[in-house]
Amino acid sequence: MPDPLNPTQRSYCMSQVRSRNTKPEMFIRSKLYKMGYRFRIHVKSLPGKPDIVLKKYKTVVFVNGCFWHGHSCKKGKLPSTNVDFWKDKIEKNIHRDATNERNLKKIGWNVVIIWECNLENGLSMLVQKLDAAIEKI
Repeated sequence: MPDPLNPTQRSYCMSQVRSRNTKPEMFIRSKLYKMGYRFRIHVKSLPGKPDIVLKKYKTVVFVNGCFWHGHSCKKGKLPSTNVDFWKDKIEKNIHRDATNERNLKKIGWNVVIIWECNLENGLSMLVQKLDAAIEKI
């Protein structure tokens, strides 16, 4: 199926997609801050530049968009145009995410991944993991 947008329109649409400070990420950060957690964001010295870094608990949080990171939910569905390009791109993202997670665990970090489609459930899971990390300290 051909792209319904011309190249200029498609370029504009794609330029509006943000990679950091997304609404799901801001939601999680706001909730964590209100709960009393203090953190850094997008720490370049760690593999994958995690969205949220809770150094005190040696925990990093990735807030993943379902489409961009290949989640198996309805939001993670591939588009019907330019399928080969998107399939290749998403597979590379999945591979990169797995490598970053493995590298973070090797250097002793807890890794929490919150999917866009599970924001509320993801937040409760994150709090449980933080509570477990606090008990270890």
